[in-house]
Amino acid sequence: MHQPTLALRLRRLIAAVALPRLEPVLLAVTATALTAGGIAWLAGAGSLADLFWGLGTLSAVVPAVGWVLAALRHGRAGVDLIAVLALVGTLAVHEYLAGALIALMLATGRTLEAAAQRRASHDLRALLEHAPRSARRRTDAGVATVPLAEVAAGDLLVVGPGEVVPVDGRVESAAAVLDESVLTGESLQIERARDALVRSGVVNAGGAFELRATATEQDSTYAGIVRLARQAGAESAPVVRLADRYAAWFLPLSLAVAGLAWLISGSAVRAVAVLVVATPCPLLLAAPVAIVSGLSRASRLGVVIRDGGALENLGRARTLLLDKTGTLTGGRPRVLDVIAAPDVRPTDVLRLAASLDQYSPHILARAIVDTARERGLALSVPTDVTEEPGRGATGTVDGQRASVGRLGAATARPDWAKAVDTRALLDGAAIAWLTVDGHLTGAVLLRDPLRHDAPRTLRHLRAAGIDRLLMLTGDRAAPAHEVAAVLGLDDVRAELGPADKVAAVRAERERAVTVMVGDGVNDAPALAAADIGVAMGAHGSTASSEAADIVLTADRVDRLADAVTLAQRARRIAVQSALGGMLMSLAAMGAAAFGLLPPAAGALLQEGIDVAVILNALRALGTDQATRPALTPAAEALIHRFAAEHDDLQDVLDAVRDAADRLSDNPGPTALAAVEETHRLLTERLLPHEYAEEHELYPALAPTLGGPEATATMSRAHTEIERLSRRIAIHLQLAHAGGSLSAEQLDDLRSCLYGLNTVLRLHFTQEEENYFSLAP
Repeated sequence: MHQPTLALRLRRLIAAVALPRLEPVLLAVTATALTAGGIAWLAGAGSLADLFWGLGTLSAVVPAVGWVLAALRHGRAGVDLIAVLALVGTLAVHEYLAGALIALMLATGRTLEAAAQRRASHDLRALLEHAPRSARRRTDAGVATVPLAEVAAGDLLVVGPGEVVPVDGRVESAAAVLDESVLTGESLQIERARDALVRSGVVNAGGAFELRATATEQDSTYAGIVRLARQAGAESAPVVRLADRYAAWFLPLSLAVAGLAWLISGSAVRAVAVLVVATPCPLLLAAPVAIVSGLSRASRLGVVIRDGGALENLGRARTLLLDKTGTLTGGRPRVLDVIAAPDVRPTDVLRLAASLDQYSPHILARAIVDTARERGLALSVPTDVTEEPGRGATGTVDGQRASVGRLGAATARPDWAKAVDTRALLDGAAIAWLTVDGHLTGAVLLRDPLRHDAPRTLRHLRAAGIDRLLMLTGDRAAPAHEVAAVLGLDDVRAELGPADKVAAVRAERERAVTVMVGDGVNDAPALAAADIGVAMGAHGSTASSEAADIVLTADRVDRLADAVTLAQRARRIAVQSALGGMLMSLAAMGAAAFGLLPPAAGALLQEGIDVAVILNALRALGTDQATRPALTPAAEALIHRFAAEHDDLQDVLDAVRDAADRLSDNPGPTALAAVEETHRLLTERLLPHEYAEEHELYPALAPTLGGPEATATMSRAHTEIERLSRRIAIHLQLAHAGGSLSAEQLDDLRSCLYGLNTVLRLHFTQEEENYFSLAP
């Protein structure tokens, strides 16, 4: 009866002394005691000085014992044990000044560590907040709202627009349009036909539909994700402090030297002197200072690291697992290309589609409108607009009846539209078709694009020592493999659910220290299961941020490479400081063992060692130039300017492709006019842009990139763009002289246009990856 009570009291004592507010209080008490004792000693009151110093020493003993017991409960005997022995020893031999100095060291180190080791809760509040609490059940008496716990398999439920699907079930209506990004990470909305299975947690992105429940709340998908995340977080192994790893051999060595000194000399004072200089302040202070400095430096880069253990682990990571949507890609669809019917311009297709989509909440509609505005198109105000969920919008624009969205399966497609279908399949893109007055007029291809900074980030991660890069995604296999091929990933696993991701993370953890990067609710369990979970916090879910050890507050994945490099540097400096300080402590221990250093002098010498290693540890606050090239303000402004111009010039790239397509379809006057318009755009807009890049941007970047050779490849692309443009101009001169394009010109002109389109798209992508991603 007494044994459990004693154990309970012991646990409560340990919990009490481990309170986060204890460390700063202890620091204030020990500093005050040491200062008061020093003043009393200078005033000639030696007994009073000893009293103050003794009280300061005693104030540190109780919490230090609590910290040691807490460590022993977890099977660790950390650095605090040497400090406890030294504190008790100084009290036993009446070396109160030495004890007060050790107490101050201990309090300072613990305060720094507490600041570095505060970890946010893993209770996944956002997961629980997202989960519905009730459902609307349809019965013979009508529709009634009931608690979710009362829903049984077989119940008929009504899910309204924007509502979360409460339980797993089957669609009972004709169709349901769903946003499944919460579970799969896929940003495009999905249409589920009658009798299709729907999982709980997804959002109704269309009109209201009926759902036949196939599971209860506890047996549904979303509840399983919450349980999985909690289990993964609970099973994560505790981080072993860097200081404790070194203490594993330093502690027994210190005790052995102290014991031998006492045994050989017969003097307990010598043993205490050895313990005083053995008090591992390089571990208690230097390592936490380096880690705290690293955390501070990371926060300035937009990287919030929960605690020092996460920073230490990140510096040792060798495997990186990444989600696709929102991590390697932008997380939102963007316009990939605009394709027009033979008698229509791509710009007109985009303008009409965007004008009609202005009031639509659909994610694809927003992407079309944003692109049109970025390109400076003047949008008209539509009238009589109606929208059918899963089909698209219809209305009147500039006196024409237009619709944008899906086409029915029975709709006849001309040859150019069949080519659009093929291209969408190859590119993994969605299609928004535009019809005007009943005629198919054009199409807008949309895809979630790769982040511009992703390729550079992964190159830097490999250079930093990450040996294995894998993608884990709930997306389809085809787009996932395409992204993996572009980025040069070691492996890709697609169509994974949350449990599959957790299993993959656990398998990789058995091989090496593993980092998981994600941004969605479906990533939260995997983030909790990894050694280090990294959340894209700028636009990611709160749940992923709650489950992560590191949150990237800036919407830039390249901050991850910065964080890895920074963590490695901070850990390297911490190791240097700890090992250097311990070597100096070992030398002092030898002197103390031979009676050359009394306890008080040893404590003062130890303070000198502490100052040296702390100054070295503070280097972690500085900037490693290898982390990110330093840009001048002028170069940064130029990058932003030319990045904006790239967005403006997308219609020129569309025009080049459209002109080549028209030549292939019908090389008549319409095609010739398209080529002439393309040449005008090249001459008036594109070539001046390329000239300005060559003579303004590249010279500004050369010092940052290491010289003009770094931009030589891009300069060669400028030359090729100019050569192809000049060749197109010559073809136009020949056509004007002959009255039309001759048959001998067609193959070469087509090759010039398609080649120019390819070179331009590749060149734009390379500049955005290699240069534009440098700017914050």
